[in-house]
Amino acid sequence: MYQVSKEVATTKTRDGITLVADIYRPKTEEKLPILLMRQPYGREIASTVVYAHSKWYASQGYIVVIQDVRGRGDSGGEFHLFESEIDDGEDTLNWLSTLEGSTGKVGMYGFSYQGMTQIYGAISKHPALKTICPAMIASDLYGDWAYENGAFCYELNLAWAIQLGAQTARLKEDFSAYNLLFSASRNLPVWGIPSGVEEALRKYAPFYYLWLNTPPDDDYWRKLSPQSYLDRIDLPMLHIGGWFDGYLRGTWNFYRQMRAKSAFQQSLIIGPWCHIPWGNTKGDRTYSVTANNNINEAQISWFDYYLKGVKNNKIPKKNINLFLMGQNKWIKKKTLDKEKYTKFYLNSTGLANVRDDNGKLLSKNKKISEDILVTDFWRPTPSLGGHNSVNAGSFERGELEQRTDIITYTSDFLTEKLTIIGDISLQLKVACNHSTFDISAVLSQVYPDGRVYNFSQGHITVQEHQGNKPIIFNLQPSAIALKKNTALRLSISGSAFPAYALNKGDSQEAQTITLRVFCTEESFLRL
Repeated sequence: MYQVSKEVATTKTRDGITLVADIYRPKTEEKLPILLMRQPYGREIASTVVYAHSKWYASQGYIVVIQDVRGRGDSGGEFHLFESEIDDGEDTLNWLSTLEGSTGKVGMYGFSYQGMTQIYGAISKHPALKTICPAMIASDLYGDWAYENGAFCYELNLAWAIQLGAQTARLKEDFSAYNLLFSASRNLPVWGIPSGVEEALRKYAPFYYLWLNTPPDDDYWRKLSPQSYLDRIDLPMLHIGGWFDGYLRGTWNFYRQMRAKSAFQQSLIIGPWCHIPWGNTKGDRTYSVTANNNINEAQISWFDYYLKGVKNNKIPKKNINLFLMGQNKWIKKKTLDKEKYTKFYLNSTGLANVRDDNGKLLSKNKKISEDILVTDFWRPTPSLGGHNSVNAGSFERGELEQRTDIITYTSDFLTEKLTIIGDISLQLKVACNHSTFDISAVLSQVYPDGRVYNFSQGHITVQEHQGNKPIIFNLQPSAIALKKNTALRLSISGSAFPAYALNKGDSQEAQTITLRVFCTEESFLRL
């Protein structure tokens, strides 16, 4: 390992804006490759909420550059979410390609916003950029980040907007707005945003209201979505995600898109992690030490291979490395394409929202019945864990599912292990007293003593529903082995608040929404 020094450096963008970076240099005369992270949270943090410190990466034999993006930290200009990152990323690569003491070869790493700046940087096809390791990103900014199946991801979006708005207010030395937003971040105002907080958000995080009011087919989303530029992106990539991360569908989709078109290696790692942190325990479950964050070592092996030409056995030959919950081990696969699908049909006597032993998941549809679900705006079904929550993960849901605004369908206790890997979808035949409504679905593992732990969730906002057409939507992909003598449960509700915004039905006023779920051959879970 090398001794490391730190310095501050600047570069100019094509429009004259100064971007500021910390450079961590190993103390050596040897020319070394560069690892770049471009981020909006203050370069001193450098994504240490999930990664090893930049100094550690530098000690492995890399010049590490952590840059404040435009309008953040000490960099000049105005910050507009994602909008400058393609051009600024290219300008940064121009600068680094001739950086003193370097080989001119650049790799990028980082998660979330820092994952997105990698993909934006790759769009330029700059010859210095040799590989990237995007973690927890969106391919479609609308469908993978801001919304899920048309449902606004309320809690995460609000928390993020308040954080970015507070940081911007502080940079602008508007300490009154900063204090308002900081206080709001400590006690998220999900039941109603106070007027002072709203004013500060509109001024310092205007993207939040833009996201709320911009339709999905607007050009705004296309311009900021990596999937719009797939024809201009082709590099070796190490894709990183978590089973309880709110942006897993982005990682999942982008990996598949790149795998289908790329001439280079595309590898995927998914652990039992949420957005922050990446570790072996989250929520009410512990996944053993095998679930510890292994990404730092994996990235160094990846960069050694693609930036230094080091031949090693740590680069995966099977390009998919998934953590299998339940057995708490890593498994390797060649493809995400399904080898086998299993369907479970819904069945009950109409009391599946009243008794948790009434609704059944069956391999064959036995008879036609219906369950009625009433969602009361005044006491919406609360979200608990899952992927789209500030407090994400797997939690014990037994008490929650005693509510009558949740329908539960449970399989018989398994006589042999059931392993679920990959895509999960739900098809439902329903009728509703409103043309617009929400459906939330949660998959859980049920134990003989009554404990219930979620492992996948999905949510959809239905617009202009036509009763003759079943509703089909995806849940979060997963990898779990359900042990013998446990059961699979599907839970359905009309809300999951505050993870997703409340649906008021066909009116702007609070409405009671009544949903009829038909247990027919058209209603089934597909694993």
